[in-house]
Amino acid sequence: MYAIVEMQGQQFKAEAGRRLFIHRVAETEVGATLEFDKVLLIDNDGDITVGTPIVEGAKVVVEVLDNSVRGDKVLVFHKKRRKGYKKLNGHRQDFTLVVVKEIVNA
Repeated sequence: MYAIVEMQGQQFKAEAGRRLFIHRVAETEVGATLEFDKVLLIDNDGDITVGTPIVEGAKVVVEVLDNSVRGDKVLVFHKKRRKGYKKLNGHRQDFTLVVVKEIVNA
């Protein structure tokens, strides 16, 4: 059984026991459980339920494993040719590591 769920503005394929890196959820502690109810699709062994736009009554329960994970550095380079203009910026996104505990279907 798996579900397509929207967490923190991104869509993820959630299966029980799967670890996910989602955008940082502020003010959460390690061991806390979170519920996301924006479930877009549920596949229960071939029985597919597609939401319009979300599946009513369905939710995904996750547990926070780590709240201070940093992603890889992304370099952003701007240049205008023949003008002597160059600018280099770097960015590291903060993530929250969660594990999917269960998928609740309505």
